Amino acid sequence: MIPQSIKRFIDSFSNLPSIGPRQATRLAFYLASLDKATVDELERAVGGLKNLSRCEKCFFFKEGPAKYCAICSSPERDQKTIAIVEKETDLLTLEKTGRFKGTYLILGKLADKGVIETAQKLRLASLKKRVASDGGTLHELIIALNPTSIGDFTADIIKSEFKDLADKITRLSRGIPTGGEIEFADEATLESSLEHRT
Repeated sequence: MIPQSIKRFIDSFSNLPSIGPRQATRLAFYLASLDKATVDELERAVGGLKNLSRCEKCFFFKEGPAKYCAICSSPERDQKTIAIVEKETDLLTLEKTGRFKGTYLILGKLADKGVIETAQKLRLASLKKRVASDGGTLHELIIALNPTSIGDFTADIIKSEFKDLADKITRLSRGIPTGGEIEFADEATLESSLEHRT
C-alpha cells in the first residue's frame, strides 16, 4: 500500500536521533507533498554533507581541501588553550557565548559503560602530539564534558593523562546541573561556567 520509496525513507530516517518510525512517516509524507524545486534543494543540502571532512586538529567538520577548520586555522584563536568537548553541538553551544577564544578537541560520544573507546584514545593521542609540536605545554586545558558520572570519570582520566602537559587543567563550573548537557544549557549559564571554571 505504501510506495517503496516512502518505506525506504521511513526505514532510513527512523534510525536517526530523536526520530522514530512515527516521526519518520510524518516527515516522509510531508516531504513527498512538497514541490519538486523544494525537494531538489533539500536533496542538494543533504548530498552536500558527503563533501565534509574532519579537521586534523580538533575533529570538527570542515569543507574544502584545507587541513584545518576555520577555528583551528584562525590566527586570532589561542592555540595554547584547548577545550575538550564531547560533541560538535557542544562546540557550537560554547561558541555562541563568544567568550571562549581558544581551540577545541571533539572527543566523541562517551560510552555508557564508562570506558574511553579506541577512537577517543586516538584523538587524545593526537592532542598530545599537537601539544608536543607546539612547544610541549598548554596554558590551559579545559575539560568541558557534561557533568554526569561518565563525564566525571572521563575527566579524571584526561586530567591524569595531561597533568604534565598543561599549566592548568580546569572544568566548567557547576552552573550546569549534574546530569545536564552542555548542548541544552542557555548562553548565560555557559558564560558563567566558562568564567568560573575550576
